[in-house]
Amino acid sequence: MSRTKLLLLATVATGVMLQPAMALDAQSFVDRVAAVYKTMGYDLEFGPATLDGDTITVDGLTASIPSTPEAPMEPMVLDTEITFSGVTENGDGSYFADSVTIPDIDTEFTAEPVGHLSLSDIRVDGFYVPAGNPPSAVGLLQLYQSFSTGPLSVTRDGVEVVSFDSVTSESKFNPEFGSAALTDLTSTFEVSGITVDLTSLREEEPDAADTIDALGLTTVNGDISMDMAWSMSDGHIQINQFLLDFADVGSLDIALDITGFTPAVLDQIYAMQAKMAAAGEPTQEQAQAQMMQGMALLQGVSIVGASVRYDDASLAGKALDSVAKDNGTDRANFVAGLKAMLPSVIASSGIPALNDIVVPPVSAFLDNPQSLEVKLAPPSPTSLLVLMAAAANPAGLITALGLAVEANTAK
Repeated sequence: MSRTKLLLLATVATGVMLQPAMALDAQSFVDRVAAVYKTMGYDLEFGPATLDGDTITVDGLTASIPSTPEAPMEPMVLDTEITFSGVTENGDGSYFADSVTIPDIDTEFTAEPVGHLSLSDIRVDGFYVPAGNPPSAVGLLQLYQSFSTGPLSVTRDGVEVVSFDSVTSESKFNPEFGSAALTDLTSTFEVSGITVDLTSLREEEPDAADTIDALGLTTVNGDISMDMAWSMSDGHIQINQFLLDFADVGSLDIALDITGFTPAVLDQIYAMQAKMAAAGEPTQEQAQAQMMQGMALLQGVSIVGASVRYDDASLAGKALDSVAKDNGTDRANFVAGLKAMLPSVIASSGIPALNDIVVPPVSAFLDNPQSLEVKLAPPSPTSLLVLMAAAANPAGLITALGLAVEANTAK
């Protein structure tokens, strides 16, 4: 082969290899990010975006998140640079970025009283922007591999009211991150070293001051953690633990096991949300149609089991002591009165079957507050739509759900 032909081939090959990098456009990238998050109800408005090699830097972000007219939320303004490193555009129109970083935040957010927020080490590793219009649920389940921050501190008038040490969230995908053939995923989430100072609440809500003092809740410290697994083929979601654990207060642990919540169901939910948002305020007929569509989606979703468990670390005992004192009696007599009232309270619900399920364990917990747990364990996975229909017969619903209440059991 002549040197001329060899040089020509080398030039063409080099051009082909460089084409993806040359085709990368900063504005197209941020527009795609905004479009993807719009699917989930988030309105993202990026500042000017610039490209340097495979790094895209954005000057600021305004994010509006879903809220209700009754509780509107102001847009969040991030007046700092956001850096997407190692960005590549794929042939299908999707994007990957090796990491997303934000400089440490140190800013005031109110004037009177002066509020100050600082947050450091904000980072995303493995950032994915799926293709498709709208993007598929499988793509939306893989938006990032891990997210983390360092310490947060929020102060009011120079006094720290909320802080934490770190946030970490990580997901693992099978067969690989960003695959359209996703079969399953696992996720973990943790907020460590949370501290909340309630003394400011005492000042803002004078009526709550005595209660805060009586319960010894001037400061609370704890952690929040979660781990879950999700199988795509059968929509099997297992939230093994969603734990709020606060020292000298107590812990609340929620677990959930459902099947049938597949990406196809999630696609339908996103489509329904988009249609509702475009239609604006619905008429009565439209609202009924939307409700029927939602119920149809629930037909394939079944509950396997669920539980909510509270383990006391002094809060329940202090609460009983405080309320008993307010009623001019001691704890023993107050608890005896509560236990005597329980059967009549249950009877007023019109569901006699609840008496044997609720009264014994709640009475045992009042006597000795250690733990209280509500469990759902249907004899077999039961459709949510079937359970809704069974609600007309509460006793039958209790049996269908396998409802049980337990007190002071080992964890």
